[in-house]
Amino acid sequence: MKNKSNYIEAAIQILITLGLPRAQQNDRSALCLLALLNLTPNKSWVDAENPLVGITPIMEWAQKYYKKNYAPNTRETFRRQTMHQFIDAGIALYNPDCPDRPVNSPKAVYQIEPSALELLHTFGTPAWGDNLSVYLSKRKTLADRYAKERNQNRIPVQITQGKEIILSPGKHSELIRSIIEDFAQRFAPGSHLIYAGDTGHKWGYFDAELLSRLGVEVDSHGKMPDVVIHYTEKNWLLLVEAVTSHGPVDGKRHAELARLFSKSTAGLVYVTAFPNRAIMGRYLTEVAWETEVWVADSPSHLIHFNGERFLGPYSAS
Repeated sequence: MKNKSNYIEAAIQILITLGLPRAQQNDRSALCLLALLNLTPNKSWVDAENPLVGITPIMEWAQKYYKKNYAPNTRETFRRQTMHQFIDAGIALYNPDCPDRPVNSPKAVYQIEPSALELLHTFGTPAWGDNLSVYLSKRKTLADRYAKERNQNRIPVQITQGKEIILSPGKHSELIRSIIEDFAQRFAPGSHLIYAGDTGHKWGYFDAELLSRLGVEVDSHGKMPDVVIHYTEKNWLLLVEAVTSHGPVDGKRHAELARLFSKSTAGLVYVTAFPNRAIMGRYLTEVAWETEVWVADSPSHLIHFNGERFLGPYSAS
C-alpha cells in the first residue's frame, strides 16, 4: 500500500498550484480533494473518479482511508473553510445533480469539476506542466461561469416597488417570497419589510435602523423569526415563521420571540406560514394560542388560534 502522507502532501501541493488561499493549504482541504476524487491510497492519479459526495461522507471517507478523525461539530468548518473555496475556485461543483436543492438540505453534495478531473488525471506525468498551464489560463472563466449558473437558481424577492433582494434557492426561500409578496400585500398593505432570513447567508435582508427606531436591538440573529414586517398603519410588528421542515410558533417559540421583541413600541403579532395545508396538518397541534396561521396555497385566508381579535397584538399581561 502506498504512503498515505504522500497523497496528502501531493494534494496540498496541487491546491497551492491552483491558487487556493493559505487557509485552504492544509490536511483538511487535501482530504476533501482526495475524497472528491475517491483517490484511496492504493490508486494512481489516473484512476481518480468523480463521485457525488456530501460533507459527512467526506469526513467518514477521510477516517476510513487516511485514518484522519474529525469531530462531527467540524462539519461547518469543512463546508465553509474548504468546500466553499473549492466552488469559488471552480474546481468543485455544488449539487450538480439538483442545482435548486436548498442550501441547508442534508442531501447537499459536491463533485469534482470535469476539467479539474481531466487535469488531475495527469498529475505526476510529463503532461502535467502543459496541461496545468492551459487549465490555469481558463480557470477564472470557469469559476465565473459556474458562479453565474449558481446565481440563476437564486430566488428574487420584490420588497418594494423597484427594489428586490435575492435569496438562496429552496422551498424555504420560496415560502419567504410568498410571505413578503403575497401575505404582506393582503393582510398588511403598505407595510415595510424589516428582516428576511436566508438559509445561505442568514441575514438575507435586515433594516436594523427601522427595528431600532421601534425599540428593538438584536444582538444575535439566530433567534430571529424568518420574516419581520412592520405594518405601519396599525404600528404592528408581524413576526412570521416560515415552516417547510421545522416547527411553527409553538409555546416555546412564542416565549422566545416575546423576550426578543419585549421592548418593541409596536404591537407584536405572531404568524406561522406554511406552503400548503398538507404540511400545515403535521404541525397544527403545536401551534400556540393567540397566534395566526397563513397557508401560501390558500393566500386569502388566515386561521386564527383563539383570542378576542382576529389579527392583532396581545398585551403581555
